[in-house]
Amino acid sequence: MAETTAIERAGLDALFAPRRCAVLGASRQPGKLGAVMGRSLAAAAGGVALINSRAPDPRAGISGDLRQAIDVGGPIDFAAICLPAPACPDAVREAGAAGVRAVLVCAGGFAESGPSGLALQDELRRAAVEGGVRLLGPNTSGFVVPGRRLVASFVPAMSHVLPGRIAVVAASGGVHHTIALMLAAHGHGISLGVGLGNAVDVGTADVLDYLTRHEETAAVALHVESITDAAALLPTVERLVADRPVVASIVGRHDIGAFAQSHTGALATSWRTARAALRQAGAVLVDDERALIDAVVALSRTRLRPSPRPGIALVTAQAGPGLITLDQLRGRGVHLPELAAASRERLAAVLPPLTYQANPVDTGRPGPGFADVIDITAEDPGVDLVGVYALIEPGAVDLPAALAARTCPESAPVIVGIGGAGDDVSDTARRLLDAGIVCVPGPTALATALAALADDAKARDRLRRVPDRDASRASTIGFGASRGWDEQQIKIALAGLGLNVPPGHRCASRDGARQALAALAAPVAAKILRPIIAHKTDAGGVRLNLHTDADIVAAWDSLAAIGASEVLVEAMSPPGVDLVVGARRDPAVGPIVLVGLGGTAAEVLGDVAVRLAPLSVREAATMVEDLAGRALLNGYRGGPVLAVGELAETLVLLGDILTEHPDVSDIEINPLRLTHDGLWVLDALITHLDQGGHTP
Repeated sequence: MAETTAIERAGLDALFAPRRCAVLGASRQPGKLGAVMGRSLAAAAGGVALINSRAPDPRAGISGDLRQAIDVGGPIDFAAICLPAPACPDAVREAGAAGVRAVLVCAGGFAESGPSGLALQDELRRAAVEGGVRLLGPNTSGFVVPGRRLVASFVPAMSHVLPGRIAVVAASGGVHHTIALMLAAHGHGISLGVGLGNAVDVGTADVLDYLTRHEETAAVALHVESITDAAALLPTVERLVADRPVVASIVGRHDIGAFAQSHTGALATSWRTARAALRQAGAVLVDDERALIDAVVALSRTRLRPSPRPGIALVTAQAGPGLITLDQLRGRGVHLPELAAASRERLAAVLPPLTYQANPVDTGRPGPGFADVIDITAEDPGVDLVGVYALIEPGAVDLPAALAARTCPESAPVIVGIGGAGDDVSDTARRLLDAGIVCVPGPTALATALAALADDAKARDRLRRVPDRDASRASTIGFGASRGWDEQQIKIALAGLGLNVPPGHRCASRDGARQALAALAAPVAAKILRPIIAHKTDAGGVRLNLHTDADIVAAWDSLAAIGASEVLVEAMSPPGVDLVVGARRDPAVGPIVLVGLGGTAAEVLGDVAVRLAPLSVREAATMVEDLAGRALLNGYRGGPVLAVGELAETLVLLGDILTEHPDVSDIEINPLRLTHDGLWVLDALITHLDQGGHTP
């Protein structure tokens, strides 16, 4: 997020649409950064002024004074600073004093290099703020705006990137170039490409906000390494998604982060949290750069209407590749409805009887009726989007011509995946793209593109709904009023909010433990009562399946031996499926809520879903869909069936506890057991910020 000051800062038009450019640190030596940048910017509208105060060379067009260059050639809005890191703050000050309103700092050697570099980066930031200059970088290879012939990059290949409708916004300059060049290799241009680098001023939220008003952009490819400006970024993504789809790839899947006191802290990694945040804001999530390209290409050409469950149909000219696409779509939770009886009757009149015609539609080797098959499928009332896969066989069917011959182009849109080799494939891809038809390479790419359109439609449907939030119950309990809550105190509070808690008694002696056993139906559990013990079992603080006086006395003695002065004797829960649910105050995005399968084994399984709080019940209910093991919650082998609404209410409540009580750092229920009698709180933990919790 850009730092705010009393000085009005210039907008990003000075950066991405300057009237005239300059290079500070220009050079006659062709391999120097200043020389490369000068050549790159030579074609920009308004031209480029070359400046080198230490080595001016009028014969080479290199001036020694920025102000003089402005007096002679007119205003300069943007300057690329191609100097060593220590010289950059003064260069920014010079630019600001001369009226330049945006700069690019390419040099490395700032925060990424250690404490001295961090101090230099702070000085650079102050120089930009004091001068009213917007600063991109440092430590980045720049940006490109092909439609304006503006190539502020020291990578020569970027001058060959054509104008297009896709914006690339990347945390890394190298990733920005990689994605832009991959798009170019498949025939797609870009409207804007930016590598943010260290982002001391211009950050992701700033560029995305600029794109909300950028008519040349139809879709955004977003690369994220971490979220540091959630308060600005997430609302900006939501505003952008209303008009233009955003496809995001987040780095850090395998970063387990620092181990927290709770399982929630260990499981809610920065990667998971960033994905949850961007998903809630409406972005489509992908796992790698290849999927990013397939998804953003599709969404730049077509977009479905908002829908909670868009119907996708698949027409395949080869059964095997079609099965690959089908398998991937089902794995991603895409809805593939069976075609209506009337549609199947029409298909039966076109296709041979041995082909499968319910969805997917297998045509066998494609022939002259291929366009009719696509039309019939696209006209089905349950279908919002059709995916078509075919190997390119010029002797069998001319795919672009067949699609151009469709008689109902106003029906469901079509995305095409093609396979093959040689000029026939490249020619087919070019003709399809020229006709405005999305074309991707192969069955997996087709599945990615189809799933992206479905995810985008579902996200916009969710965002347009009014949140179904009632008044929070969390404020009725004083979670923040005292410290050092032990398990029983937390359970009493949760029971007061409507959660199911097994009956139990606090015991301060062997006799008290015997009396608790007599009052409860055996078997019982005995647990050490002490605040902030996250892993009681690992600490030897839990004894289970106690039936007799001898059992309970032995349990008391063993717990006393590890320091217990009080013990919770509690009725054992029936068997079921264990979950972990929790909320924690994430330092980057604020309160988050997590649900995972596995209870005490959750960290091993890693099967979790994360959302930002506060939550609506509707949004909380979608978290179950994210769990790979969700079938275990639906009566697997005679097991219990989850009432999704009950779990959703619990998740909403945990999020509300953190939003209502800002001094609470973490609250966790682990396990929360699903039984035939509903959900039961078997253990719980609460941490406050002054007890070692996570300070936001």
